[in-house]
Amino acid sequence: MPNQHVVLNNGQWQVKRENSSKATKNFDTQKDAISYARDIAINQHSEVVIHGRDGKIRDKDSYGNDPCPTKDTKF
Repeated sequence: MPNQHVVLNNGQWQVKRENSSKATKNFDTQKDAISYARDIAINQHSEVVIHGRDGKIRDKDSYGNDPCPTKDTKF
């Protein structure tokens, strides 16, 4: 399943499916976009890739069967 990316575009936080040019949905806050992307990723057993304001990846969360799970030290 394709990963869900949370990106900033023209002042709006967007959830985009990986390799898609169109946003699935736009949000005013990154928090709302992450929540929406997480729901999709849980349903599709994929990942949420969170980008910062600079466009660089700042975090990833996996909700699928990851063959190489990372040791998440945040929680």
